[in-house]
Amino acid sequence: MPEYLAPGMFVEETYFRAKPIEGVSTTTTGFIGPTRYGPLDLEPEIVTSLAEFEHIYGGRERLHFLNTVDDSVDEVHDYMWHAACAYFANGGKRLYVSRVYTPLSIANTGHSSAVLGGASSGLKVRARFPGRAGNARVVFTLGVGQSVLINANPADPSPAPGPRGLRHRDVVMISDAAGTPHSPPARRGFYIALRDEQTGDWRFTPRPPGAAIDCNTLDPRVTTVRVVTVSVSIEPFTFAHSEIDLPLDPGHLRGEMPDSFLDAFADHRRDPNDPAAKGMANPGRARTIPIVIENTGGLTDGLAVLDQFFAAQVGLRESLEDPGSTTADRSISLVLTAGNDGMRPQAAAYEGTVDADHRKTGLLQFEDRDDISIVAAPGSTFRYEEAGGFGPQAQRIVRQLINHAQKMRYRIAVLDSGDNQTIDQVRVMRAQFDSSHAALYYPWVRVLDPLTRREIFVPPSGFVAGIYARNDIERGVHKAPANEVVRLALGFERLLNKAQQEVLNPEGINCFRFFEGRGNRLWGARTISSDPEWKYVNVRRYFAYLEHSIDKGTQWAVFEPNGDPLWANVRRTIEDFLLNEWQGGALLGDKPEKAFFVRCDRSTMTQNDLDNGRLICLIGVAPVKPAEFAIFRIGQWTADRKV
Repeated sequence: MPEYLAPGMFVEETYFRAKPIEGVSTTTTGFIGPTRYGPLDLEPEIVTSLAEFEHIYGGRERLHFLNTVDDSVDEVHDYMWHAACAYFANGGKRLYVSRVYTPLSIANTGHSSAVLGGASSGLKVRARFPGRAGNARVVFTLGVGQSVLINANPADPSPAPGPRGLRHRDVVMISDAAGTPHSPPARRGFYIALRDEQTGDWRFTPRPPGAAIDCNTLDPRVTTVRVVTVSVSIEPFTFAHSEIDLPLDPGHLRGEMPDSFLDAFADHRRDPNDPAAKGMANPGRARTIPIVIENTGGLTDGLAVLDQFFAAQVGLRESLEDPGSTTADRSISLVLTAGNDGMRPQAAAYEGTVDADHRKTGLLQFEDRDDISIVAAPGSTFRYEEAGGFGPQAQRIVRQLINHAQKMRYRIAVLDSGDNQTIDQVRVMRAQFDSSHAALYYPWVRVLDPLTRREIFVPPSGFVAGIYARNDIERGVHKAPANEVVRLALGFERLLNKAQQEVLNPEGINCFRFFEGRGNRLWGARTISSDPEWKYVNVRRYFAYLEHSIDKGTQWAVFEPNGDPLWANVRRTIEDFLLNEWQGGALLGDKPEKAFFVRCDRSTMTQNDLDNGRLICLIGVAPVKPAEFAIFRIGQWTADRKV
C-alpha cells in the first residue's frame, strides 16, 4: 500500500484484466559454417537479405581449403552462400550467421596483409578477418586543405590573428602564399600544431624537434598553413569502403575520442577497461571496417607517420607540396596478399570456444540469441560417404547441432543428408540419431550456380529453413511445413518415387519429391524421434512456440505474493493466450474446454511448494496433427439401398 501522510486527494492506477502474452517469433534462423569473409568471434548480427549476407560474409565464389593429406587445394562451393540464397528465396526473413574458420597454423592465420614502405616500415595493413576475400587493394591519398590562417586587416582590429578550424596535433604544411614574396626558408615544411591550453596560443613544432614557430609571427598574406590529412579507400573486398580526411597524428582527438586514421582502422575489440585502448572497443566498427592498420613501429606523432608515406613512394612529398598535383600523384596503392580460406573446419570449430575476453565462436555464439528458433549447418555433410572422408566429423557436427537445439529447448535443428547418398546410406545415417528437436531431409537440391552457370547440388537445409519461415508467416507454426513448393529448385539429386518414400518416411527421413504438374515439393514433416508423441515437426515446433511465449509472457509473476490472486491472474493470462490459439485453428476441439485446460491452485501445489517459493501451473493442450495420410473410402451404392 502507498503511504498517505498528509490529507489530500490521491489518484492511483490499477488494472482489471489479465496481462497479455505475445507469441514469440518462430522464423528466425541461425546458420553456422565457413564463409569467404566475415567475423569469427563478434556477436552475430541479424541479416535480412542476401545482399546483407554478401556485404558481411562474402559472395558466391568458391572456398579453397588446404588438403593436409597431400597439400593440395580443394575447391568447395560456398554452401553457406547457397543456403542463405535459398533461405531468403523461400520466405526467410531474419538470419544469424556464425562463421567457422580453421587456420593453416598458429603463425598463418589466413589474414591478407602488406607493409607500407617495406619490411622496415612502422605501418602494417591487414584484412580484419581471414580469408581469400581479403586479398584486396588499399589506396592511401594524402591531401591538404585551405589555409587556416586568418587574413587579418590591420585597419580592422576586430578579427584576432590566428588559425581558423585548426585542431590540437593536426599535421600542417607551411608554405608560400601564391603570388607573394617568399617566406623565410626555415618556415617551409611540415609541422605538428600544438595549442597551449592556458593561453590558447598556437605553435608549430618540426621533426626532428627544433625551434617551434609561434603562429602569431606568421603573416597570412605571405604564408599559408594547411592541414594535411589522409583518405583511405578499400576495394574490391566484399564491399567498397572509404574514409576521407582523417588526421595523421596517433594522439589526435575530437572531443575526448581518438579520431586519427590509426584509430579509424584499429582492431576495435580491445578491453574497454584498458586505459591504452581508450575509444577502441567498438564491435560495430569492427564489423563494418574491413581492414586493420597496425602501428608496428611505435610511431608517436603525425610527422613520423607522414615520413612513412614519403618513404613508401618516391616523389610523394614533392607532389604534396605541388598545388597542381592530381589525386593520383598523391596516392599510394597497396595490395594485400597471402589471405587464405584455411583448412576445412572440423567439429571442434563448430562447437566453438570462449576466450579470456568472453568472445565466443561457433555454436556458443547462438546461445546468447534468444530469438533463434531454427539452426542448421549447411554443407557440413559434404563428402559424408567418401572413404576416409569427412563422415566422422560430419557425424559429430550433427550431434552438436542436436545437442544445441535440445539445450536451448525452443529450437529445432534442420539436418542435411550427405551428398550423393543412396537410400540405404541415408537410412544408416538416420539410425545414428534420435531427437524430437531435429529433422533430417533428403536428398540434396539441384540448382543453377550463378557463378559457373552450371547445375550443381546444394544441401537442403537452406531451402527447408526458408519453407519453415514461409509456412509460419502464411499459415502458422501449427501447420506442418510440408507439401510446399521448393523455390529455386531445378530438381533433386535423386528422383524418389512413392515406394522409395514408403521406406524412408516411417524412419523420419523427410523427402523432396517431384510431382508432374505440381513441381518440386517438400513431402515430409517428421522429426527423427522414436517417441510417437513427438513424431511431427509442427507439433515439436508448436510446443516450443507455446512454451517460449508463456515463459516470456509470465515473467512479471516472479516474486509476486504467491497466493490466490496471483494464481487467478496467471490462469487468466494463459487461458486468454490459448483461447486465441484455439480460435486461430491451432488446437483441436469444437469448444475451448476440449482444446486446453489451465490449472493453478491448491491442487497443483503442496504446502512444501509454497514454502519453497514455487508456483506450479498445469497446462494441457490438444495440438492439431497433420493429415499425413488422406484416406477416402469409396464403395458402390444404389439409390434404393439404405446406409
